[in-house]
Formats: sequence, C-alpha cells, structure tokens
Amino acid sequence: MFSNYGKRVRNDLGAAQMPDFWHTAVEGNGEVRALLRELDWSTSPLGHPSNWQAPLTTAVGMVLSSAFPMFIAWGPELGFLYNDAYAVILGDKHPAALGGRFKQIWAEIWFDIAPIIDGAMSNRSAYFEDLPLTVIRRGYPEQSFFTFSYSPLHENSGRVGGMYCTVIETTERVLAERRAIFDLKVSEALRPLTSAEDVVTRASALLGEQLKLARVIYGECWETSDTVFVPRDWTVPPLPSLAGRSFALDDFGPAIINSLRAGQIVTANDSATDPRTADFASSYTLTGVRAFIAVPLIKAGRLVAFLGLHRAEPHRWTASDIRLAREMAERTWSAVEAARAQADLRAERDRSRYIFDTIGEGFMLMDRDWNVTYINAEGLRIARVTKEQGIGHNYRQLWPEPVDPDCAQMYRQVMESGDPGALEYCQSHPDGSAIWVEVRAYRTGEGGIASFFRDITDRKETEQKLRAADQRKDEFLAMLAHELRNPLAPISAAAELLTISRLDEAQVRHSSAIISRQVAHMTRLVNDLLDVSRVTSGLVTLARAPVDTQTVITEAIEQVRPLMQVRNQQLSVHVPSQAAIVLGDKARLIQVVANLLHNATKYTPDGRRIEICADAEGGELVITVRDEGIGMERELTARAFDLFAQAERSADRSLGGLGLGLALVRHLVELHCGSVHCYSAGLGTGSTFVVKLPLMQAQPAASERQAEIASSAASRRLKLLVVDDNVDAAEALGMLLASCGHDVIIEHESRSALQLALRERPDACLLDIGLPDMDGNELARHLRASPEMADATLIAVTGYGQDEDRHRSAHAGFHHHLVKPIVIEQLATLLAGINLRRDG
Repeated sequence: MFSNYGKRVRNDLGAAQMPDFWHTAVEGNGEVRALLRELDWSTSPLGHPSNWQAPLTTAVGMVLSSAFPMFIAWGPELGFLYNDAYAVILGDKHPAALGGRFKQIWAEIWFDIAPIIDGAMSNRSAYFEDLPLTVIRRGYPEQSFFTFSYSPLHENSGRVGGMYCTVIETTERVLAERRAIFDLKVSEALRPLTSAEDVVTRASALLGEQLKLARVIYGECWETSDTVFVPRDWTVPPLPSLAGRSFALDDFGPAIINSLRAGQIVTANDSATDPRTADFASSYTLTGVRAFIAVPLIKAGRLVAFLGLHRAEPHRWTASDIRLAREMAERTWSAVEAARAQADLRAERDRSRYIFDTIGEGFMLMDRDWNVTYINAEGLRIARVTKEQGIGHNYRQLWPEPVDPDCAQMYRQVMESGDPGALEYCQSHPDGSAIWVEVRAYRTGEGGIASFFRDITDRKETEQKLRAADQRKDEFLAMLAHELRNPLAPISAAAELLTISRLDEAQVRHSSAIISRQVAHMTRLVNDLLDVSRVTSGLVTLARAPVDTQTVITEAIEQVRPLMQVRNQQLSVHVPSQAAIVLGDKARLIQVVANLLHNATKYTPDGRRIEICADAEGGELVITVRDEGIGMERELTARAFDLFAQAERSADRSLGGLGLGLALVRHLVELHCGSVHCYSAGLGTGSTFVVKLPLMQAQPAASERQAEIASSAASRRLKLLVVDDNVDAAEALGMLLASCGHDVIIEHESRSALQLALRERPDACLLDIGLPDMDGNELARHLRASPEMADATLIAVTGYGQDEDRHRSAHAGFHHHLVKPIVIEQLATLLAGINLRRDG
C-alpha cells in the first residue's frame, strides 16, 4: 500500500525525530505531513509506547487522508495532531499547535469542551451541532460555531488512549440564518414606527443586541463637518452614554475622519494599537472605545451623519459585521428620512407599487377580513384570475379551503400569531392542471396579510430530476458491487488451495489459471465500469471477438461453483459437441451466464437440481438455465428483468432476487443483439431463463508459420529494466520475466534508474508512472532524449488507464501503455515484437 517514500523520510530525519510506526502515516505531500516529519517526537506529549503504535498509526493515516477537518488528541497530555483541512480552522495557531497539548492550544475554550473530552476519554462518543464557542485564532476573540463528532481511540490493550474528532465550522451558515431572522425582525420592528427618533432608537437597540455591542450611536455632523452631535445612543453599562454630547471629529484621528468624509466605512480592531488612532488614545479612552465600526452618510459630497458600533475591548470585526452595519445604517437612514417627509413616503409607496407591478414574483395584500386589496400582475397570472376577479373579493371565495387548504391554514396562523410563515404547495386549477407555488406571508401593521408567492414548478421538476439522478448513481454503485463480487469466490478458493503444501504441479497450474482468468475478468470489468457516464447513459462498449460457448459456460460455473458446493446443489451441464461460436465480449457473456446461475443457486433449496444447457438452433445459440427453486408468480415474469424488481415484492418474499443481476443480464444480452426471457409455472415450481444469441462461424486460427515466428521471437533473451517504487510489484514482474528467459534489472528510484539505463542500455524499459520525485513520464522523456537509449522500447506499466493518461504517456515518449494488472500474453507479444524488429 505504501512506497519507499516513508523509508527515505526516516533515513533523512533519523529515528530520534520520528518513531518507526509513523512512517506510513506521513507519506505523501501536504503541509501538515511535512510538519509531522519535522516534529521532534522526543519532546512531543504524544510519546510512542509500543502498545500505541498500531491504533495511533491507523488513526493518523485516516486523519491525514481525509478531506474533512479532523484531529487526534492522544496520550495522557492529549497531544494534538490534525490534517490540512483542520489547519484552516486553527488559523494563526497553526503550525505551532502540531504535536502540542490540547489544553494549551485551545485554552480559551477548554472549560467549555472539557466535558465533551471527558466523555470521549470515558469511552463515549458524542455529537454536537452548531456548538457556540468564543475562540482566539487571529489575535482576537471571535464568536464561532462548530459541529463536532467525538469518538474514543483505543490502545492495543483496549484502554482508551485518546480521541479523534471530525469538525465542521458552521459559523457562516449559523450567522447567515440568524441574519435572515434578524432582517425579518428589523422589518417588522421598524414598519409601524412613524418618528425619526423612534426609528433610530429601535434600530440601534436591535443592532446592539444582535452583535452584542457595548454602544451604538447615530451621530449627526454639523454643517462644517468638523463636529458631531449624538442626540441619543444605545449603551450597555458600565460604558457611559454619549447622548446629548458633541465632539470635535479631528480629536479621533485625521486618518479616520478623512476616510469617513470620503464615504468609506472605517473599522479598527484596537484603538490602542491601530496606527491611525494610537496618537489620539485620550479621546478613545474618554469615550471608552477600544474597537469600532463607523458607517458614513454622505449627501451632496458632505459627511452629514454616521452610525457607530462600539466595543469596550479589542475585537476583530468580520465581513459579516461590516455588511450588517452598512445595511442597518442604510435602513435606519431610509426610515428616518421617510418619517421626516411624508411626501417622500408617498413617493416611496408609488415606487414600491411600480416595483411590485413589475417584479417576477406574485404579491398580494389582504385586510384582516380576508378581502384582497391588491394583487400585482404576476400574482394574477399565477392565480389565473383577472384584476376584476381578484381585487375587492374575499380570498375564501376565490380559493376555498377544500381547494387550497394548506395555504389558507398558513395565512390564518400568520394573521393570528403575527409570526411570518412560508410553505410550498401544489395548487390545482379547475381545468385539472397543477403548479407548485412557494408562498411567504407576513402580517401587516393593520392586521392583514402581505403575501409573496412564485411559480416553482420548474424548480420542483429539476429537484425530481436530481433525485432520479441520485437514484441512478446508487443503482450504478450497487451494480458495480454486484459485478465485482462474483469472481471473488473462485479467486478465494484457488488462493486457499495454493496455501496447501502438498499440491502437485498440475494442481498449482490449474489454481493459478483460475486466479489469472478471474483477475483478468475483474480487470476488464473495472476498466469498463470506471467510465460512469457511459454506464449510467447506457453506453457500454463491447470488446467483440469470437467466443466459444463452452469457454463461457465453464468460466461462469467457476464463479458460482463454491456457492453450489456449500449448498450441496446438483449442477447438470449440457453443451454442444461441436464448437458454437458467437461474436461478443467474453467477459460480458460470462457475466450473463454467471448471473443466471447465481440467481438460480441463490433461490434453489439445498440439495436440489440446477441445469444449464447450450444448443445451436438454426442460426442462434440458445442457453437455458433451469432450477427447482422458489419460482415466481406469472405476473412477475413480465418484469423480472426490470431494475430492482424485487423491491416491489411482498415483505414475506423480500429475500427474492430478480433485481440487479437480471437487469444486467437483459442489458448485456440486448447489446449482443440477443434476447432473454423467463418462465415459471408459479410459486414453488422453479424458474427457467432462456438466452438467445446469434451464432457465427469460428474464425480461422493463425498460420503455423506465424506461430513459429512468434515462438522463435519470444524465446530470445532480452535485457529488460523494470522500474517501480512498489517493491513487491517490481520483484513479482521481474521474476515473471526472468522465468520467460529474459535478463531483468530492477530499480525502485527514478534517478538511479536513469543512470542505470544509460550504463546498461536495456532493450526495453518497463516504467511505473506514479513514481515519487520524478514520475514515469518525466523519466521517459529523459531516456528518450539520451542517444544511448535511442533504440530502446519504453513500456508504461501503470494503474492509470484513462484516455488522457494514455495521451500523456505517448507524448512523453512511451511506445506502449499497459494497465495494471497487466495481461502477460499481451506483454509477451510486445516483447516478441521487439525481438522481431531487432532481428530485422
């Protein structure tokens, strides 16, 4: 699983810096991984007793490979380790926090989270959603929200040795939700107010409470713009009120005031250290301000007022704080001006009416007696009523509750409670059509209803398509697992057989042949199934070639024979005496037969009989699978090949099949221009599945002369260089090539391989692509540029098999691209071609 990279890190750093059991955990790139390799373990609170090695190494590997923020706290002092994603949450605490003590790293929240940690160390998992914590990670306390999932980590002895935690910071989402609620609260609070003074007082209180401020002031600048007067403010003791006082603006720093006069929002996290305010500390001390936001109001190029947000201690202002301050200032000034000028209010009403008439959302007003007083053009279109039919009529007459019960109930609750309401519902029309509508309702100051609504039918249809796409994804994953599971049985059985020491050579060859065939089969399936877009779109490309029916049936039986043997089932096989050849994809045809046999053996009782027959009838190959199993109702045979047909069966027959496997059978048979049907006389009578495929004439074999040339070429000795950082893979391939009579040189490191190749001049180089330091493509370019290697053949042996991977290797200079696990016959053919070119 791991390369020699960890070993080289150990050699570079020395055992004193890194315990042996960390090698695999720090493999690869990444900032935290790099810091782990540099950590002085001799002083780390983690330590490394032998009974911690396995669980801690496993946990660290899991954390470092995760894309989610995760950390580990281990040992008596809870030494702290985490991944790159969690480093973002730490802020300025990283990288010093790596390997440190949990309690010191998060000292400011330790007493808040100590009960959680005690629970994990007491072998209890815990989950906390949107937990509020005030953390210091950028120099100042900041209110943050986190969703945690804590779990204990155990030593080899079974004791709890530490804990790990997955963390998601939800600050932005929580603040956004609170902000939405706050916006609605402000709207409701300011709407009924008629005086400018009341508007300022109420808005200041709402803003101060929302941001937990010490003071909010609304300062009005005199005409010279050099003095500010505070008519009233909102203050939390012990900070003094500034209401009724005047101040010279320049006393607070020209840099601050000039920015305000330029219309810029000004913020300061600490007036005592900010270079713009440090020289004017007396003014800030006098007013008790350590951190502030000031939002200016500019009219006719002049500073006429500003909204000030004050804190009595240093504080880091967020973008959300600044945005809220700006918007609250705009709301406040708008409300103040509206209250001061009734003419402006009427103009605003006129403009609002125009906006409502032109927006792409329905808007309706009702009085407290449910009479519709206004409905805009879009609202009339959605409701399918005219202006004369709607305005002036009672809502309950237009939309009676039996027709529109959900919306009417929501309106009633809003009218009675005063709380805003929202819902989505399906609205039916008299002509039988229906649309989905999203409605938001608010109680008006007069006790009526203001309703916004819009047609969301398109969105609902899109959501349905997304759900269907998600279901197709799940179906694909289930199909992938189903296709890959069957070959594992013969592979496992053959591998177990090979562990028996008393096998003769013929048995070893037979077991090895089974493993090779099934691995090749699984490899082809993986290569095809990895292309998700083709499979989910029904676009599967077949590798067509002449296929002998007997071979297909034999290899399919190998996949299901272990299950049949366990259940003591009797298999009867009948195949044509003469070769019956079809043009198709061998692996896919084996899938078809294996799925039918697997379906039969799964639903046939122990000790009963299963039969598979293959016959050539006219121009078709007919494969029949009969069983003495549970059978099926006649109506189910018509949809037996539908995907997940078994999900529709009754609960007492929930173990029935006829789902994924049979759906795949029909899909693959139809791709081979064939057909498949099932028959059953009823429950308990067994089932019969019949596959029909078009036959073809067997293709002529290669000439004896061609076979002699290939055999002669393959028998000649080549000098081969194998380069792979996976030691086992390189040595296994080297032994295989050596057994074929070739001279093999094995190297695991790119730069050493380059020097070795220039010195030894091999006939061919088999290079892994995913090499550390210098990858296989770069190594190939260096080899291709060397005159000593001009005649050498470069073969990529890699796990990367996509089209872009093949284009990339070809561009680097590779002559051939083989995907692991390689087919040895294909490699032998390539090497034979090298011999032929050399002899020619």
